[in-house]
Amino acid sequence: MLGRCQIRDQENHRTQSKTNTTEHGLRNKRSIANVGSKTLDRGLRLLETLRQKPEGLTVSQLADALGTHRAAVYRLLTTLTAHRLVRRAKDDRYTLGIGLVELAGGVAASLQSIALPELRKLADETRATAHLTLLEGTDAVPVLVVEPRNTNMHVSYRVGLRFPADLAASGIAILSGRPPEPGETDEVAVARERGYAMTSGRLERGAVGISAPIKPNNRPAEASVGVVAMGSLDERSIAPRVIATATTIARALN
Repeated sequence: MLGRCQIRDQENHRTQSKTNTTEHGLRNKRSIANVGSKTLDRGLRLLETLRQKPEGLTVSQLADALGTHRAAVYRLLTTLTAHRLVRRAKDDRYTLGIGLVELAGGVAASLQSIALPELRKLADETRATAHLTLLEGTDAVPVLVVEPRNTNMHVSYRVGLRFPADLAASGIAILSGRPPEPGETDEVAVARERGYAMTSGRLERGAVGISAPIKPNNRPAEASVGVVAMGSLDERSIAPRVIATATTIARALN
């Protein structure tokens, strides 16, 4: 039979073994969590890099931009491509995929539901067509248009119309709500300084537009709100209303 001291020694050994096993397991879990966190961070940075390069990048270019090995980038691209967040073009360049558009659809729908009553109010107050415009790559795209209910004539502004972001007020306003970039136009810089953009005859002869960026939590703008009318707009009275509407929508999104 075992003596009491031997039994206690065996129990202590088992307890220590369990403790060591538990601590080892916890260290492994923390290590796996750290690796997963770094992989997620690298994947998000990869998507952001591709967002800034709509023409696409090769594996080598992405590796240089992220400061990591090509093998690691290739593994990320394989996973992201499988989920359609990234697509591979024929020239071996990678661009953002349709999966991101589908994910963003829910965000865009939420933004539109928040913006709709504000656009109705803005359209009636200014007696001009009000619109919500999003930035898609280097283009501006109106996604919501509200016509005034108290006029006999007004501008018809087509949802889904696509044009270069630096062409008209709505796109210029979005760019002005983002950090300055090399080569940006003087119009963007002026709009950033005064808080809104105003253009005339850019998309339609005789049409005048005023737009302001929407910046929830002061993040870089991805959208703008504005009005468009034929002939003229009273800049002094309408610009503050457009800015106020953009601010209201941004606060609702915070």
